[in-house]
Amino acid sequence: MKHLRLLIAPILLCCVAGAGTARAGTILFVGNSFLYGANSPVRVYHPESVVDLNGDGVGGVPALFARFAQEAGLDFSVSLETAPGVGLDYHWNQRRALLDRAWDDVVLSGYSTLDREHPGDATMLTDYAGRLATLFHCRNPSTRVHLNATWTRADQTYLKTGHWYGRPVEAMALDVRAGNDAAAAASAYVSDVIPVGEAWNRAFATGVADPNPYDGTAFGQLDLWSWDQYHASTAGYYLEALVIFGSVTHRDPRVLGAGEKAGADLGLSEPQVRALQQVAHDELDAQAARPARPREVAPRASGCERVEPR
Repeated sequence: MKHLRLLIAPILLCCVAGAGTARAGTILFVGNSFLYGANSPVRVYHPESVVDLNGDGVGGVPALFARFAQEAGLDFSVSLETAPGVGLDYHWNQRRALLDRAWDDVVLSGYSTLDREHPGDATMLTDYAGRLATLFHCRNPSTRVHLNATWTRADQTYLKTGHWYGRPVEAMALDVRAGNDAAAAASAYVSDVIPVGEAWNRAFATGVADPNPYDGTAFGQLDLWSWDQYHASTAGYYLEALVIFGSVTHRDPRVLGAGEKAGADLGLSEPQVRALQQVAHDELDAQAARPARPREVAPRASGCERVEPR
């Protein structure tokens, strides 16, 4: 399957940690267990370093981002609002009051199969990503809204009950990316799509990670999935955080170095950290080199008149 052309603007990855214009400010992560680090010590990683708007004491991928930003000399205030097994419709309908304020950056992560009831269908994602992006734009017209395109679920690929059964391991991630592309194209206020799933595909293709957890993990390779072959392992979440960090800040993830503190805290070896940073860098670099796909919507009135008051 051909790689999809990107909606993201070219990313200029800096070569050293103080190079380029510093990016900082407030960032909000909105999503589900794929962001809060289910089945992994990532879930409870330094929760004091972030603000969990639900008060659940989650650190998760946002806490990894906060650590990376600190190590790179960037001053981000990181918040998150996450709940298990939900899409963006839940956050709009149930948690909007927590989100309704001005943010500099927002990372939105939808349901893992795009739609729980209709896997592969991006209709609901497109609807609610658009609503949330408009809300954030109305509170801060400079907000950068990023959609997080997540990974292939092994259980959806290798088990007969899976929607992607019988297709290559890369297929689900590419379909999830296509759905996020469609959602971004339909909104004037989505800045880009973060290629987390495609970074996982690259890890498989380059031998950094084993592409099939059901036949054992090859010596010297990482298993990016957790025990349920659905959620990520520590290494999988670490790769997710690296890709988000590079995409949002435009910094080269390799500047964090093999001795990066969060990786060490979580039990990843320096060679593993280095390999995952290289995968994140290579995927972001490859994405930046591709031409952007035109949006399906033209710039329009703000739409703020349709956003309900706080």
